[in-house]
Parts: sequence; structure tokens; C-alpha cells
Amino acid sequence: MAGNCLNKEILYIYNSNYRYISKILSKNGRILLKIIEKTYINNKLFEEGCMVLTNQNILDALSTAVVEMDEDGAKAAAQATIDAGMGAFEAITEGLVKGMNIVGDKYEEQEYFIPEVLLCSDAMLAGLEILKPYLPKDYNQNAEKVVIGVVEGDTHDIGKNIVKIMLETGGFEVYDLGRNVPLQAFADKVEEVGATVVAMATLMTTTMDGMQVVIRELEKRGLRDKVTVIIGGGPISQAFADEIKADIYATDANVAVRKLKNRQEAVA
Repeated sequence: MAGNCLNKEILYIYNSNYRYISKILSKNGRILLKIIEKTYINNKLFEEGCMVLTNQNILDALSTAVVEMDEDGAKAAAQATIDAGMGAFEAITEGLVKGMNIVGDKYEEQEYFIPEVLLCSDAMLAGLEILKPYLPKDYNQNAEKVVIGVVEGDTHDIGKNIVKIMLETGGFEVYDLGRNVPLQAFADKVEEVGATVVAMATLMTTTMDGMQVVIRELEKRGLRDKVTVIIGGGPISQAFADEIKADIYATDANVAVRKLKNRQEAVA
């Protein structure tokens, strides 16, 4: 396979083990080359007429496609991760989600605004559609049900959306209430679907007390002992979580999923 690198008329893309990924002259190959060039400006990845890529190069390209609002690039890079033999979950967490984390940072720094964030989300979802069929068929079998939302008064939902994706790809069945969610709606949904996890987020100090209202509503309805409450967001801290008697405080999406998984294993 490596001998094809000497063919100057047809350029191939390989990973570091020379596993065939794509011909540059194909549509996907051209798109992938474009996003690779954006990812590694001024870096030379060509060796003897072929592009030698590590798995990390491809994951970085997937992240770049999300940040660059490039739906076609996200699709091509997502397909390249599969063709390179990577797992779909790894591609989602180390490619798509990392890209959205960068987008979230750009939004907080006012480098990106809502229109850009929405376009980035579209690119992420385009890549996700390529990867979903390659997730293990039983990854959400007997899935634990999670109700998630941004509490009433807050319309910032980038972080919540990332957590939602991470939970879904981590095998949870997620019911997304959206943003600016009326506080009693969390308990309503728990009763409706039989959820065992309530995940709440906010980026505003003026709305964080609403989380305690939700917990009290769960207590009032006799649901508190049946659910795990996990909270997060910019102004949230472990001290605040302890104060309102939330079960888990998470600093980001990866931590949220890991802590919920650890809790599952502990009670199994």
C-alpha cells in the first residue's frame, strides 16, 4: 500500500500505519485536504507524494471543521476517522466535542456570536450523522433516562448542548427541555418519562438559585430519592452544589459523563 505514495498522478491519504483512507482526487478527499490545510497551516504533512496522517491529525481536522462552520469538512473528516479504524465514540469526544468546546470559548470571548455558534452546531451535527451508525448497537440498551435543561431566566445553552451530546454518545437517553426552562418543568418531565437523572445548567448568578427550587420541587413530589441531580455552569461551584444538596457538580461535559458513569458502576 505504501508504494502508492510514489504515484504522482493520484495522491492518497494514509494514516501513520499507511492504512488507506481516501484518494485526494475523490470529492471527500479534496474536502478533507482543504480542512487539513486549514488545521496545519505552514506544516508539511506530505512525504513522497502522499499525505501521512496520524489519527490525531484527523481528529484535529474534525475539530477544525466544527470551528470553521464547515459541514462538508466535518462529514469528510468524520468519515476519515472511520476509514482510519478509529471508534465513533472517540471521534465524537476527541473531535466534534473538542471543536464545540473551542466554539464555546470563542463565544465567551465575544469572538463568535449566536449566528456563528449555530453554524458551528450545524457542522457538528453533520459530522455526528456520519458517526452515529458506527456507535455500538447496544450502547444505549437499557439506557438511563436524563432530563436536562438550562434553568428559567437563562438563554445560554452551548454548554448544555455539549453535555447533551456527550450523554447521548455515552449511552444515556436524554430528554432536552432546552433553555429558559420553567422550574417545575424538570419535575414534570421526570414524572412523565421516569427519569433517574436531572441535569441543570446556568451561566448566570441571578438564575442559579432556581436549581434549589427544582430540588425542592422534586422533594415535594417524592421524587428526590429516585433521581441523581447534577449541576454545572460558569458561576456554579462544589460549595454551591453542597449547599443546595445536589448530588454531582461537573466543571465540563466530560466530567459530567464520567461522574455519572462512575455513579452507575458504584450502584451496579
